[in-house]
Amino acid sequence: MTILAQPVSDNKVRCAWSMSTPLYVAYHDEEWGVPLHEDRALFEFLILEGAQAGLSWSTILNKRAAYRAAFDRFNPRKVARYDESKVAALLNDANIVRNRLKIHAAVQNAQAFLTVQKEFGSFDDYVWQFVGGSPIQNRWRRMADIPARTAQSDAMSKDLIKRSFTFVGSTICYAFMQAVGMVNDHLVDCFRHKELRG
Repeated sequence: MTILAQPVSDNKVRCAWSMSTPLYVAYHDEEWGVPLHEDRALFEFLILEGAQAGLSWSTILNKRAAYRAAFDRFNPRKVARYDESKVAALLNDANIVRNRLKIHAAVQNAQAFLTVQKEFGSFDDYVWQFVGGSPIQNRWRRMADIPARTAQSDAMSKDLIKRSFTFVGSTICYAFMQAVGMVNDHLVDCFRHKELRG
């Protein structure tokens, strides 16, 4: 029998992936899938999802506070101005993922982010167009049913790449969409699914 979601001491049923640590439970309950419309927060998730490529989300979640400190609380204007000396300092920071390509991507993506803000008025207006401005309400019953990418994430990835963003493949874009509530991918028996469905 497939385990769909797991109860914890509060007797709430949650998506099974969230049960490994208290940090994961808190992220699942309070953030994952909650519609985000604040540009700085959207930028943070875009950078963190790119940093996660090839790693587990728990690795990034455990380093999130260090990332916020290292990247000026994900202020895109500050990150866009990082020079090679700042990149070198980040590569020496053992509290974050020390990958030159990912760090350079954060700087390049900050610059592209500011260009999008200027064109669309906000990154929020730009990115939410890929789901028509409202969260897609999925009704998955098993973790195995949840896709790694969709037509919407394909379209977002293609457009971001066209706008000079990097580390924004379709799978990364779909993880971003899940994180910022553009899709509700909580399983139907998870207590958060109904709450976020509104």
